[in-house]
Amino acid sequence: MKPTAKQVAHAAGVSISAVSRAFTPGAPIEPAKRRAILAVAEELGYISPARRTAEVIAAGTVTLVAGDLLNPFYPTVLDSLARQLQGSGRQLLVYALAASDTVDSATDRILAARPSAIIVTSAYLTSNMARACRQHQIKVVLLNRVQRDIRTNAVACDNYQGGRDVARLLLDRGCRRIGFVGGIANTSTHAERARGFRDVLHEAGRTVQAQVHGNFNYQDGYQAGMTLLSSAERPDAIFCCNDIMALAVIDAARECGVRVPEDLAIVGFDDIPMASWNSYQLTTIRQPVERMVQEALRLIDDPNIKPSDAGVTRLLAGEFVMRRTA
Repeated sequence: MKPTAKQVAHAAGVSISAVSRAFTPGAPIEPAKRRAILAVAEELGYISPARRTAEVIAAGTVTLVAGDLLNPFYPTVLDSLARQLQGSGRQLLVYALAASDTVDSATDRILAARPSAIIVTSAYLTSNMARACRQHQIKVVLLNRVQRDIRTNAVACDNYQGGRDVARLLLDRGCRRIGFVGGIANTSTHAERARGFRDVLHEAGRTVQAQVHGNFNYQDGYQAGMTLLSSAERPDAIFCCNDIMALAVIDAARECGVRVPEDLAIVGFDDIPMASWNSYQLTTIRQPVERMVQEALRLIDDPNIKPSDAGVTRLLAGEFVMRRTA
C-alpha cells in the first residue's frame, strides 16, 4: 500500500497541511521544516499527488534537445519526430539551446520535467549529462551524431559512406581540383563525412586541394565559398559538409561569375527542402530522416535496452539525389 500524507505527517510530527505546503512551491513554510518533511517523505517512499500527476504526463513525453534549429535540416527532424510521437499517443517537449549554451547548462531543467526519454540532435552531449540521465534511469538517444567517448545510444546516417560516395562521383565527373567546405571539427557528422571523402581521394592518388570551415551555417559557408573561388588555383569541384553551406557556395559562385556545374561542381549533404528549389537544384546525399526517427523511437521503446547499458549505434545508408549542380 502506498504511503499517505497522513503517515508522513505522523512520522514527521507535523500536520497534514504542513505536508501539503512542503510539496507546494512557494507555499509558506520554514525551510528547515520543509527539508525535514521531504526527508521523511523520501524515506517512506511517499509521492505527492502533484508529482504523481506530473509523472503520468511525463511517462508519455519525449524531450528533444537541439542546438541548431536555424539549420533547415533540424526542423525537418523535428517535424518527423512530432508526427511519429503523436501517432503513438505521446508528446514532444523541445529544448532549443542558444549558441552559447551547453547541454550541461540545461540538464537540471531537462531532468526536472521527468521525460520518459531524451533525444539529442545538434547539441553536443557531455559525459556529465549522460551520467545524470543514467542515474535517473532516463534513456538517451543521439540522433544524427555518434559520440564514442560516452556510453549512449545513437542513430545516424552512414556519414563515412556518404563522404566516399561524393568523392567517387566527383572523380567520375573528371574533377581534379577538389575543395572541401567542412562543418565543425569536433562533430561526428563533419569528421566522418570528411574521412570518407579523403579516403577515396587518397585511394585514387589524389588529395583535397583546399579546405575551409563553414561551421554548418550559411554565412560562414558563403565566406568559405568566396575564399575558395578567389584563390589562384580555383577548384573545379567543392564538397560541402551540409546543404546549407552548399547553397551558400552556389550563391558565392554566382557572385564570382562562376558557372555551376560547367565551371564548378557542387555537392551537399542532407537534402533539405531548399536543395530542390529551382534556383539551386543541388546534388546531395539524402539523409533517411523518417527511418532515423523510427529507429530512435525503437531504441527508446525496446525494453531490452536499458539506460545503464553501454549503448547501441545504428547507421543507416544515405541516398544520392542527382540534380543539376554536379
